[in-house]
Amino acid sequence: PFVNNGDTWLSAPWLVTEFYVYRLLMQALGYWDPESVGYKYDPFTKQKIAGLLSSPGSAEPMFSKLKTLPKTKEGVKLASAFALWGNKMDLSLWPADVSNSDIDIFSSILASASENLLHDDSSALGDHCEKLRNQGGGNVDIIVDNAGFELVTDLALAQYLVESGIAKTITFQLKSHPTFVSDALEKDLIETIEHYSKLDVAQYPNSQACGKLWQEYIKKDVWKCNENDFWVQPFAMWEMTEPLRTDMRDRCDLAFVKGDANYRRLLGDRNWDFTSPF
Repeated sequence: PFVNNGDTWLSAPWLVTEFYVYRLLMQALGYWDPESVGYKYDPFTKQKIAGLLSSPGSAEPMFSKLKTLPKTKEGVKLASAFALWGNKMDLSLWPADVSNSDIDIFSSILASASENLLHDDSSALGDHCEKLRNQGGGNVDIIVDNAGFELVTDLALAQYLVESGIAKTITFQLKSHPTFVSDALEKDLIETIEHYSKLDVAQYPNSQACGKLWQEYIKKDVWKCNENDFWVQPFAMWEMTEPLRTDMRDRCDLAFVKGDANYRRLLGDRNWDFTSPF
């Protein structure tokens, strides 16, 4: 409607114009045309590969901690903090001997990771995850944002959710075409798993072991990928298109939402009063 109304880059909603320019870029490349040299070509591959290749150095210490996370509400909060903050978490606070550590140690780590949160519902998250665990695990979706190290932290969260019994299956919701440069497609997720499974075990033992495990999760459909056009369009979250809307409503027990664009979806990219409660 904004094109038909004669809106410009400056007058149309910002979220609309951002998505639209990437859509036009893909059309110009012939991304959907089997006869074009640009068919299914990702112009941002170089940047994504650079992010992937540089990620194991940050991922290795994270994965060394991941296997020590308790299967408790505090463990859920820590795993979600990994995915939220990545290498900005202060791992120096981590206890050397987790089995003999007081729960207050984990609380201090969580407090360190939560200093810059605008709003914190991690206690409600922990309660819901306990409910799913007691039911034998649920169907959890992770709405993915960027490739590179951020995607690796999403995989770490997904691994914890499965290993701790919170999730029976994980569905990664991914973009259907390249957009916003670094946003992840299914191919980026699969490439990340393959890269980590082939890392030097002497240099990155924890990361390589995780890569091997992820391969098994994909092979056994414990982890699934779903690309959908909704994630490359500027609709508000409450305007989610079919059949994605019905699928997530009926199947999904818990969804983790990441990324600036998705945050703006949740708010409808509107100007809300600053005192409005979430």
